[in-house]
Amino acid sequence: MLCTIKTTKLFLQELQLVFSHPLNQPTVNILILYLLGVMTMEDEVKKLTGVKKISMNGKSSRFPGFYKYDLQMRLDLLEQWYPLTTKEKWMLKRETLTSELADVMVENAIGVFGLPLGVAVNIKLNKKDYVVPMAVEESSVIAALSNSARLIREHGKLTAKATEPIMFSQVQLVNVKHPEKAKKKILDKKRDLLRVANEQDPVLVKLKGGAKDIEVRIIDSLSGPMVIVHIIVDCRDAMGANAVNTMAETLGPILADLVEGEVICQIVSNLSDRRLVRVRVELEADWLARAGFTGEQVVDRIIKAYHFAEADPYRAATHNKGVMNGIDPILIATGNDWRACEAGVHAYAARTGQYKPVSKFYRGKSGKLIGEMEIPMALGIVGGVTSIHPGVKILLKLMKVRTSKELAELTAAAGLLQNFTAIWTLATEGIQKGHMTLHARNVAVFAGAIGEMAIKVANQMAHEGRVRYDRAKQILRYLLIRENQEQENQHELEKD
Repeated sequence: MLCTIKTTKLFLQELQLVFSHPLNQPTVNILILYLLGVMTMEDEVKKLTGVKKISMNGKSSRFPGFYKYDLQMRLDLLEQWYPLTTKEKWMLKRETLTSELADVMVENAIGVFGLPLGVAVNIKLNKKDYVVPMAVEESSVIAALSNSARLIREHGKLTAKATEPIMFSQVQLVNVKHPEKAKKKILDKKRDLLRVANEQDPVLVKLKGGAKDIEVRIIDSLSGPMVIVHIIVDCRDAMGANAVNTMAETLGPILADLVEGEVICQIVSNLSDRRLVRVRVELEADWLARAGFTGEQVVDRIIKAYHFAEADPYRAATHNKGVMNGIDPILIATGNDWRACEAGVHAYAARTGQYKPVSKFYRGKSGKLIGEMEIPMALGIVGGVTSIHPGVKILLKLMKVRTSKELAELTAAAGLLQNFTAIWTLATEGIQKGHMTLHARNVAVFAGAIGEMAIKVANQMAHEGRVRYDRAKQILRYLLIRENQEQENQHELEKD
C-alpha cells in the first residue's frame, strides 16, 4: 500500500511527536500498527465521507453535515476555522493531559480519566460565529445544540449580555456585642480596608480590576446575630475565587480587631448574583411545526411546559438540568469550575424562596416564540486550570473568545438553546425518540459491536424502538452470521 505525499508528511510529523512524548517508548509492533493506521487513514476518510475537502471561509461556524465525517476529517475541517498545529491535533486525538501533570494537579493521582470531546457547530450569537467544545458522555447533547443553533441562525435570533465580572467574598464575624455599631465602624474604614485588599493583587488592580466596595449585612442565625462583610471585587478575565479569598483572609483579622469580634469563615460566595448573563432567543412559530403539530400549537405547548416548571419544583429541577446540559460540558472543556456554577445557578433559581426554572418561554407580539434566561455565570479564561491544562489552552483558542464576559455569554446561550431543544422535543415527539437513537450506539458498542457494525445494530434497535443490551446481542449475532455467509458465498463464487 502506498502513502500519498501528504500522508507521509503527516506520519513523519506525528511519529516525531510519538517519540518525543515522555510517556511513549514505542515497541516495533506499536510502530508497525501506527504506520499502517496512518497509511490507510486518508483512503478510509475518502471512502467514508465521499469528499476530499469542504471549502470554508474561516468565519462561519456553519458546517453542513459535520456529524457525517470521521474524527480526522472533522479536525481537518476545524483547521479552516482555526489553524490547529499537528501537535495540537495529535493532543486532541490522543492525550491532552499527561499523568505526570495530573499528579501535580491533584492529590493521590493514579491516572487520567477521559471524556468524549466534541464540538457544537452552527452557533451564531450576537452576530458572531462560534465553534463550542464540549466534554460530555451524554450522546445527544452536542447533536441537540448543533441542530437548534442551525435553526436559530437561519430563522431566528440569539443574543446575550453579561454584566461586569463582579465577585464577592464573605467575612463572617461572630460574638460582636454591638452589631449596628460594628457595621458603622467598618463602613467608616472602607477606604483603608479597600487599600489593604488591593495590595494583595496589584496585577488585578493594574488591569482596572480589584476591590471596589465593601458592604456589611447583619443576619440572624441559630447562633445569634452575625456581622457579614462582603468584599466586592472586579475580577476581570479570571473566575476570581483565589483573588477574593486572599483579600478576605487578609481583611478578616483586621475586621475582627476593629469590631472586637471573632472571625470564622472567609470565603468566596458562589451565588455570584452580580456577575449575571441574560440570554434571549426568538423564533418564528412556523419553524417549530413537528410531529403533526402546527407551529402555533407547538408554541402553545412549549409555553405550557414552561408553566409546569414554574408551578412545580419537581419539574423545575429537570427543566434546569436541561439548561446545565448545555453549560457543564463547556465548563469542563474550558477548565472552569462547573461545581461552583451549578451551585450558583441552582441557588439563584431558589432566590425567591421557592425553586423555579431559570428560563422562561412566552409568545411575542408577532407570534414568535421567545425564550429568556438570567443566570449567574462566573467564568475565567486566565488563571487556574486554564493556565496549566494543555487541552484547555487549545480549546479556548478554538472558541475565539476574548474575555471572560464573552465566554460567559456563549456558555449561557448554549444552556438556553439546549433547554429550548429539550422542551421543544418534550412538547412534540417526546424525549426518547431522538435520545434513544444516539443512546443505541452506546448499547451496541457495549454488546460488542464495533465500527460500521455498531451503527447497523444501533439503527435496527432504534427502528424497532427496543434499545436493550439483550436485543443488541441478538441483532449483532444475526448480522455476524449473515456477514459470514455472504463472505462464504463470495468465496465460492470466486472459486468457480
